[in-house]
Amino acid sequence: MTTLGTTDAPTPDVQAPTTEPVLAVEDLRVRFTAGGRHIHAVNGLSYQVRPGRTLAIIGESGSGKSVSVRALTGLLPPSAQISGSAKLADTELVGLDEPSLRSIRGNDIAMVFQDPARSLNPTMSVGAQITEAVRMHSKVSRQDATDRAVELLKLVRLPAAERRIKDYPHQLSGGMRQRVMIAIALAADPKVLIADEATTALDVTTQAQIMELLVDLQERLGTAVVMISHDLGLAACYAHDVLVMYAGKAVEQAPTSTLFRNVRMPYTKALLGAIPQLTTPSHSQLTVVGGHPPDLGALPEGCPFRPRCPRATDQCVEEPALLEHEPDHKYACWHPTTPDAGGGPLATDHPTHEEEPS
Repeated sequence: MTTLGTTDAPTPDVQAPTTEPVLAVEDLRVRFTAGGRHIHAVNGLSYQVRPGRTLAIIGESGSGKSVSVRALTGLLPPSAQISGSAKLADTELVGLDEPSLRSIRGNDIAMVFQDPARSLNPTMSVGAQITEAVRMHSKVSRQDATDRAVELLKLVRLPAAERRIKDYPHQLSGGMRQRVMIAIALAADPKVLIADEATTALDVTTQAQIMELLVDLQERLGTAVVMISHDLGLAACYAHDVLVMYAGKAVEQAPTSTLFRNVRMPYTKALLGAIPQLTTPSHSQLTVVGGHPPDLGALPEGCPFRPRCPRATDQCVEEPALLEHEPDHKYACWHPTTPDAGGGPLATDHPTHEEEPS
């Protein structure tokens, strides 16, 4: 987990976007049926991502973050029932047949997964794996693909790329393996890069290096990035926009500085309160979000956070809609919180992104 205030992270510009979204998700729903039960993993999720911007999707384990992005690329099991809309430019992804999805994966939309040690083939050199990805998406000679692999390893700042291309995954550190995974994802210059908990398995210093690498690549290539994470510290440092998920739904959504300086959803506030601070006394008990996430096969009546929410009243038996109650700030709550004096927990640790020049 990122320790707040310990890195000089880039502060992306979050001024009003002028380009059309490269990815537009509308009322996305994913349901699984198992043992006669319907598991509603994603319940009407909507968002847009524009070129050169990063959207962080945040929430506890089981909130539907990873399922929502895997639904876009056809990486869910056949038992998944997907509805709604997800447009990559003008291409509708929901309902697309497998051959068409296969042509889009890697070419237009690529993923970097959590554990590179499990994602890379231990019997192939990293160069062979990158070369395979290059040749899968473009008709080039083996030598040209090898040259491209070296170029990609240099792009992701892997030292001694010409030599490392012959190494096997076990010969690389965790951070190096993740750089290889990013190189494979960038093999066909995708429009959208999905980082699914891409830094969770890494130490704090390497986390920062990988995230700064992604920011640099995004600025150079104009790629849209969707960052899936439970780490609000990373979102505060590196994302332009934040979407907080709970029980398969978006419960708060805003530009990064707006959200962290004016947290309105009690669930978001609880997540922020659970982040360890440098001022926390050593050996003290960590703060946790009370209660348990709901059973997605038997959601409670009304607001799904109601059983865990300290502000819940009888009104919360009726589920609140996600609405734009304030400029560029959506939240779903009958009893929103008020900002702490001096801003939210992250507000004083990082510059306001909106104050940065474009």
